[in-house]
Formats: sequence, C-alpha cells, structure tokens
Amino acid sequence: MRPLLAGLALAAALLGAPVAGRAQEVPAAGAPAAGTLTLSGTVRDAAGQPLELVTVSVLGQPGGTTTTARGQFSLVIRATGRGEAAVLVLRRLGYLPLRRALVLPADAAHPLAFTLRPDAQALGDVTVRGGRAGADTREQVSLTQIDPRDVKTLPSPFGDFNAILKTLPGVVSNNELSSTYNVRGGNYDENLVYVNGFEVYRPFLVTAAQQEGLSFINPDLVRSVDFSAGGWQPKYGDKLSSVLDVTYKEPAQFAASLTASLVGGAAHAEARSKNGRVSYLAGVRYKNAQYVLSSLKEAQGGYNPTFYDAQAFVNVGLGPKDDLQRTTLGLLGVVAHNDYRFTPETGQATFSTNTNQFTRVFIAYDGRERMQYDTYQGGLSLKHRFTSNWQGELLGSALVSREFEYRDVEAAYRLADVNRDPTSPDFNQAVRQRDVGSQFQHARNGLTARVYTAEARTRWTPGLRHTVRAGAKIGRESISDVLDEYTFADSADYVPDARRTRLRTDLALVSTRTQGYVQDTWAIDSLRTLTYGLRAHYWTTNGQLVVSPRAQYSQISRRHPNRTFKVGLGAYAQPPFYRELRNQQGVLNPELRAQRSYHLVVGREAAYNWGGRPFKLTTEAYYKYLTDVVPYDVDNVRLRYFAQNNARAYAAGFDARLSGEFVKGAESWFSLGVLTTRENVDGDSVNRVTTPATATQPAVVTREAKGYIRRPQDQRVTVGVFFQDHLPDNPSVRGYVNAVFGTGLPFSPPNLPDLRGLDILETNYLRVDLGFSKIVAVRSGPAPHRYSLQSLWLALEILNVLGANNVAGYSYLQDVNGATYAVPNYLSQRLVNLRAIARF
Repeated sequence: MRPLLAGLALAAALLGAPVAGRAQEVPAAGAPAAGTLTLSGTVRDAAGQPLELVTVSVLGQPGGTTTTARGQFSLVIRATGRGEAAVLVLRRLGYLPLRRALVLPADAAHPLAFTLRPDAQALGDVTVRGGRAGADTREQVSLTQIDPRDVKTLPSPFGDFNAILKTLPGVVSNNELSSTYNVRGGNYDENLVYVNGFEVYRPFLVTAAQQEGLSFINPDLVRSVDFSAGGWQPKYGDKLSSVLDVTYKEPAQFAASLTASLVGGAAHAEARSKNGRVSYLAGVRYKNAQYVLSSLKEAQGGYNPTFYDAQAFVNVGLGPKDDLQRTTLGLLGVVAHNDYRFTPETGQATFSTNTNQFTRVFIAYDGRERMQYDTYQGGLSLKHRFTSNWQGELLGSALVSREFEYRDVEAAYRLADVNRDPTSPDFNQAVRQRDVGSQFQHARNGLTARVYTAEARTRWTPGLRHTVRAGAKIGRESISDVLDEYTFADSADYVPDARRTRLRTDLALVSTRTQGYVQDTWAIDSLRTLTYGLRAHYWTTNGQLVVSPRAQYSQISRRHPNRTFKVGLGAYAQPPFYRELRNQQGVLNPELRAQRSYHLVVGREAAYNWGGRPFKLTTEAYYKYLTDVVPYDVDNVRLRYFAQNNARAYAAGFDARLSGEFVKGAESWFSLGVLTTRENVDGDSVNRVTTPATATQPAVVTREAKGYIRRPQDQRVTVGVFFQDHLPDNPSVRGYVNAVFGTGLPFSPPNLPDLRGLDILETNYLRVDLGFSKIVAVRSGPAPHRYSLQSLWLALEILNVLGANNVAGYSYLQDVNGATYAVPNYLSQRLVNLRAIARF
C-alpha cells in the first residue's frame, strides 16, 4: 500500500509544472535532529534572475521558509520512509504555484533548482504578467519594489500611477488632485523619474493641481517599478530626493484592456510577432476631471479640463535566430495634451481669524482661465551583448514641450462675520458685512522647451564577485520663456502702488550638460555586498563641475538569513534647471550653483513567514545635510524660487513599512514616516522686542537673525495605508482601503518674510478612499480567438469617505485697512466613482 500511495502522490505532483532538482541532506555538524532532512536550492524566474520572498514548504508538513535576495532557501523537513514522496510547494505573488515531488532520501545528492513562471491572471481581476524581483533588492538602501497590479486596483480620484507612491514611507503629497509628491523633506522638482532608461520631465507652468493631467507613467504598460527614497547608486542621475525607475513590459503574446470610469478611460494593446523578433506596447488615456472639480468649495463655475496621451514602446530583436536578444532596438514615443479651461462664477469659504472670530467670504467672478500643455517625447535605445559578461547600450531622446497660460479673472468679494451662537436662529449665518474689495489677475505666459540627449552605458561582469557599470551622457537644452502678468487689489475704490504688480520679461536660455558615472558592485561573499562609485556633472551656463561619490553596504545576518542590514553614504547634487534659475520677479540668475546634499541612511530589512504567508518589515533612519540651498515658497503646486544659493538646511527622520499578505493572496502595507527639516537663510531676520514699552518709553525693537526655520515641506508625521481583503469563500469579491494622513505644513502669506517658516496656518491632511470590486465575467478554458474576453472587473469607489475638508493652500485677501486674510482653498469632497476594466 505504501508504494502505491507514494506513486499516486508522485503522479499528482507531476501534473503541475515539474522542474529538475534534488534534495541535499545536511552533514552531522550543526545538523537538524535525527529523522529530519534539510532541503536547499535556488528559485529563479523565466529570465534566470533570482526570486526573493518565494514561500517554500512541504505539503502536509508544518512550517516553511522564504527565499533570500539571491533566490536561495534552506528548509528542514521531516524525513519520510524509504521510497515515499515529499511534495515541495513554491508560491510567490505574481507567479504560478509550483509543486515538485521528491523521493527521499533517494533524491538527496544535489541542491534543488526551480523556475517559476509568471501568472497571467494573478489576483483574478486584472491581467498583468508578473513583475520581477531583482536579485539586488536587499542590497540597496531605501529601495521599494511596487507591484504594478496594485496601481490598477488602488482607489483614487483618477487612477493615476503616482497615487500608490503616496502610501510609501517618506513620501508626502497633500493634494489628491496632483500627481506631484515630495520625499523626505524635498520638493517635487528634486525627484528623478526614468522609463526604460529615459529621463522624464514634467510641465513647467502648472500653478494649481486642478490644471494637471496624469503622470507620465501609464500603469497598463508597466512591468516593474523600483522606488528609492534616498542614498541611491551612482548610475542614477543628479537630484536631491528620490528615484523612480519604471520598466515597461516586453509582451510574449497578445493582450489588451479597456478601462472606463466617471473621470476618464484608457485602452492598451500588446503583442509579439510570430517569429518573436518584434514586440509592441501601445496605450491611450483620457481624463476629464469635471466631475471631481465640481465638488470644490471655493470656486464654482464652468470647468472643462481635458487630458489625453498616447504612448507606444516597440522592441525589435536584431540578433540571430538562435539569440534574438543579443542585439535589440527599443523605441519609445509619447504625445500628451492637457487643456484646462475654467470660467469661475461664484465661491465662498468660512475661516477663523486670530481673534477667534469666524468670517465668511463671498466671491463673484468675471472672466476665464485657459492653460494648455503639449508634450512630445521620443527615445531610441540600442542594446548589444558583446559577450556573456559584457553589455553595451546607446540611448538618444528628444523632448519638446509647448505651454501657455492665459488668464483674465476679476474677483469681487465681501467679508462678513458669522454667528457662532448655536442657540441663535441665525446660527452659522452671515450677520454683518465688514469689507468689500476686488482682485484682478491677467496673464499671457508662454514657454517652449527643447531637450535633446545622447547617452552610452555599459555593464561588465569580470568575475563572480564584481559588476561594473559606467556611462556618459550629453544633453542640449533650449528654453524660451515669455512672462506677461498683471495683478491688482482694490478695496477702497482706488489701487495704491503697493497693491499693484506688473511682470513682463522675455527670457531665453541655451545650454549643454555633460554627465558621467562609474560604479562597482562587489559581492564580498554570499552575505556582504559593497557598491561604490561616483558621478560627475558639468553645465555650461554656470561653468560648474560637480563630483558626487557614493557608497552602499549591505550584510545578510549569518544567524538570521532573513535579515539584512544596510548603510548608504554619499554626496548628491542638483545642478539647476530652468525653474530654479528664475526668481519671483522673473529674472534669471545664470550664476546659480548646484545644490548639494550629503546622505546617511541606516536600515534594516527582515522577511518573516507568519501563518504560512510572507511579510517584510523595513525600517530606516536617515540624515541629510544640504548646502548651497535655493530657498522657495509653495503656492498650491507652484514653486517660487528665490534663485539664490543663500541657505543651508538639514532633514532627519525615520521611516518604517510593514508589508505582506495580511489576507492570503492579497498584499497590503502600512507605512510610517517621521521627519524634521529646517533651513537657515542668510540675511533672514525678524523684528523682536528687546525692551517692552513703558508709560514713558516706547518699546525697543531690533532685527535679529531667524536662524533655522521650518522648510515648506516640513511634515512631521505621515501615515500611509494600502489594505486589500476578499471574501473567504469568494476571492472575486474584494475590498480596498487607501488612507493617507499627514500633519500640517507651515503655510505663510506672500510678501511677509517675517512670517515665513512659522506655524500660523498649519493644518493636517487626512484622506481615506474605499473601493469594492467584483469579477462578473471570466473566460475559462482555451480562447476561441485572440480577442476573447478574459475578465471583466467592476468597482465601486467612495472617495474621501470621511468628508475631510483638506486644504490645498490659501488665497490672500486685503481689506481697506490693509489687513490680510488667509482664505483656505479646499480640496475635493466626498464622491462616488465607478470603474470597469475589461481584459482580453
């Protein structure tokens, strides 16, 4: 009977996806107890890359383990009787589960070797061919890998790719209408974004979040996402805060999708030719934010914002038939159009003053706004594998961005006190008009930017312990900028010069940038890895050469192989781009130097297996010291730079992230960020009373240096949550929670430098979005033809379910006495959205 049962178990296991492999019994020294065996081996993906966090267990036996960053595992199991089968089970999110039958101890001669295949319908709701888990994930500090499938299911107003970044530790965004984000005390101009190795740029003239389109990245096309919040390697460019490295897919067969919601839609298609030489991806997106913007409190009117883009990536194998990937040619093309039109009509807001008196402002508008941003970007990449350990790549890209901003808006307003007595019949009503006034804004701004780059990269692996990367890049930038703005404030039937501003400039900048890097990743042994190197950057406008050495060290604990300790140390520079050069008066400062930052990051990463499900806890402490800082103010999403290297700053904090399958088969995470960032601006002073006034003598007031004050992105505590759940007996019904909380930012009025960096307008940000989805149609069995429907996913989303009145910024109004009132600009209110995704 026992041989029969063993034979049945072996046959059942072989019906899965068998791969070659053997078990190895551990020698006596330090060996497990008698009656046990230790299985060890390696797990890789279809491309031969090691897979991390693969769950390995034996069917019918308790316990299990997970693979390391090198794809290795070691598992102690109970020995079976001679000739009996042990069924080894391997699972990882995004890959098909694998069962392998082993006859022990007959198969105890060699280590195991497994290959997992991507799951084309993981989670059952969207079709995404599993992303990779890089072998060096655990060797890099502050690196987070994001599953692209989560982007499609995350409840958010527009389904934008960057919405998922806002749930990560160290990442801050207090505006759900914007795709911008800030990392560890920096601003959104300090973030690097790459798509297939090409650097991505964002529009220059956007002033308010509601004017934005979608982020560059199309989630339907994404294969893998790496995000670094600091301390990154020299191969990445020169910015101060973060790196987002996105790789688009190389499809193996035809697939397509259609997405529709109340705010827009998307479609994509992918395929590979019959001979395997050519693969392509293509996607289009459309966004109309009118439904969301209609919930804004402070301004009602005719919104007509539209955005669409089209992207395509083609990969051609130029190598011989037996090795198509030896030489490949990749082409990336993007066209994006954003047209924002708004005719404001009325608005009102209620706020409190420093005398605890509530005031309501009523606004009547006349005029309209129109902003248009058109971006065209293309890239060409030629890769060649000279030998098995030497690869080279040539890249060329071109960007053309045309933007204009037209505005003629007059706002007439009146201020009134609000009755806050709950026993009064006029409770919460305006009871006394106090002031009237008006503001007029005129703009005819236009900008054209052209950026052309050429780059060469190489990767050389001289042995088993070293991987050398090097590259050189040259770029040509041409920017033409016309500013024509006029504003005035009238609160007494005349306009004094102090309330009138005029800005008219015609600027042009042509420059060349040259960059280069070299780095070496040294695998000291199986547990320790050191990456070191440097970057160099030269810009012709200011004639400055910046050299930035960087190093990373990681060590896997010998006693606890699931724990990794990391240290990152390096210099980071951000040579100015056009936006930093232009000050608030519209004047360029071509002598502006690069901002410098010195990063120290210490982290720990631990992988666990709780209840047969994988989890990962990442903790990091960091400190950044910045020199040659260019101070700036924030106005909604516009950054208004001072265009002077006249400040020093620092940022220190702690980040933590717990991720895993809190519910089996659905990854979730909780993130926490604690931060303080301050700056010391040269010559920044404030009036201080040194001697109080007396009956006979006035107070003595002196100017004193402010010292270190809060930076505009000093958000002390942030919490991000992405949680997924499903019915226990019906995984096709799922629920999602996307929650973000952040403490207040130091808003301060413009043109009042004494108040800059103070907490006078601090307000918290809290937003919770809920989603519920159901698969209502799924094709099973072979497809009758290539265009057959595979799945239909429907979702109901409740956005801002708590109805929080979050503030995007403030409008500043003046009364006849010159007093300034900060009127809050609220973000979107509670909304219901419907989404559908059809996969073919």
